[in-house]
Amino acid sequence: MSERQQQFSGTGDIRQGQEIDIARLSAWMADNVADFAGPLSVAQFKGGQSNPTYKLMTPRQNYVLRRKPPGILLPSAHAVDREYRVITALHGQGFPAPRTFGLCMDDGVIGTAFYIMDCVEGRVIWDATFPTATVETRGAYFDAMNKTIADLHMIDIEKAGLSDFGKPGNYFARQIGRWSRQYLEDPDAGRVPSMDRLVEWLPANIPPGDETSVVHGDYRCDNMIFHPTEPRVLAVLDWELSTLGHPLADFSYHLMMYRMPPATTTGLIGADLPALGIPTEAEYVAAYCRRTGRDGIADLDFYVAYNMFRLAGIIHGIRGRVIRGTAASAHAKKSAEGVELLADLAWSQAQKCGAR
Repeated sequence: MSERQQQFSGTGDIRQGQEIDIARLSAWMADNVADFAGPLSVAQFKGGQSNPTYKLMTPRQNYVLRRKPPGILLPSAHAVDREYRVITALHGQGFPAPRTFGLCMDDGVIGTAFYIMDCVEGRVIWDATFPTATVETRGAYFDAMNKTIADLHMIDIEKAGLSDFGKPGNYFARQIGRWSRQYLEDPDAGRVPSMDRLVEWLPANIPPGDETSVVHGDYRCDNMIFHPTEPRVLAVLDWELSTLGHPLADFSYHLMMYRMPPATTTGLIGADLPALGIPTEAEYVAAYCRRTGRDGIADLDFYVAYNMFRLAGIIHGIRGRVIRGTAASAHAKKSAEGVELLADLAWSQAQKCGAR
């Protein structure tokens, strides 16, 4: 079992400061969740660095609860109501998002807003090399991930009832501005030279053209539940960063796995892809393009640079929460150590586009 798989898989004791009043939660579920029947017991998933996530167990059915973390939060962060809305809408369109059961915006129930969804039984893979798969099946797992994100980007926004889920147009400019502000407005986490350079370079070099689709915002193998034995995606999780945006921003974020070292997250740099049965980056891009009717992806280096900057900004925010004592994961401190490495990687991608 890989280190990440061991660290983040399964459940454990509820972490200090993130306890839940089971009696109050049970009473709320009895009033708001169809067919709920206790008694209820609760464990906390080891993963979930942003929004604490819990497994709710009853004799009849298991559920998952995601909540805002307690403490001082940055504006617009941890929007569990947006997660709930997009999951509910996409599930209704046949996309593999969990069924939802209820949203509670009343902080008086468990201390922060939360929602409840189905507990989809399957496997979460925390290592992009898919170490438990065989050489013969790894390509099928990658194809399943590729198909799922392509299907997401082909969802009819109007039909799904998500036409007002975000602002259409100028996605890169708005996102670069957002993450630049969050970086600059979190002095607790400190400044990073490569981030400072990217804050200036990125908005001045956005490629022309625009598209709009539902975007996940954090699409990677460990935010999916795979079938217990088959290379199929049963559910896509962690929709906190979802919105209406540019599909190529979303896809290139997912594609970063090909340009990231294993130490940072689920990276494939250094892996022998042919020996593992994993498609090359070019093959993976071509499969996505076939599914979405594209001839290719121009400006891919810019998109990857933007996404590495964005991810560094997210982790910079985690560092700030660690310092303020509001980080949701026991492993957040280790993750927060990767800001400089990610920012340097982002700048190296920008240099491929001519940044100096």
